[in-house]
Amino acid sequence: MVRGKTQMKRIENATSRQVTFSKRRNGLLKKAYELSVLCDAEVALIIFSPRGKLYEFSSSSMQATIDRYLKHAKDNQTKKPVEQNSQHLKQEAAEMIKKIEILEVSRRKLLGEGLGSCTIEELKDIEQQLERSVINVRARKTQVFNEQIERLKEKEKALVAENSKLSEKCGLMPWQGSNEQRETAVVPEDSNPISDVETELFIGPPEKRTRLLLPQN
Repeated sequence: MVRGKTQMKRIENATSRQVTFSKRRNGLLKKAYELSVLCDAEVALIIFSPRGKLYEFSSSSMQATIDRYLKHAKDNQTKKPVEQNSQHLKQEAAEMIKKIEILEVSRRKLLGEGLGSCTIEELKDIEQQLERSVINVRARKTQVFNEQIERLKEKEKALVAENSKLSEKCGLMPWQGSNEQRETAVVPEDSNPISDVETELFIGPPEKRTRLLLPQN
């Protein structure tokens, strides 16, 4: 006689339920014992009956097995966030690699490389990008030139002011013109070139230099 398949649902009859509990409990305890002996496994089994009665089996110490289980569960809870974070970092790294590859292809196209697979629309887009880049570069270059010119003007003003102070200390008339004015200054025809332009090297205070230049009576 073939026994029918038991449906996995609560047995409504109390007597049948109690009989089934006793049979399967004993079978479960027997299987736990066999597993621990045959496979040298550490087994702990705890069963509570519907009325709250405790049945247990342990291949060694029940408390030691429970402590080992709690420690193992705690370690797993600690490792799980680390594993999840590692998986998240791997996904981010893969996405970054894809973005870098796309940027590298775009860079090569802007340099005029790898254009064989580009369509007309893609080529027009690249051309427009290059034109915008040239405009931005020229604007920045003009800005840098203007900033350098302003710095040079400020430096010239500082040098003129410093020259004026030194001239006042030496008792000479400070120079009021710029370099261009000095270069374009016209020397009168009746002026003495020797007195106007001095080409000899002189070392000493300006007063001594002035006395040497005056005609001796």
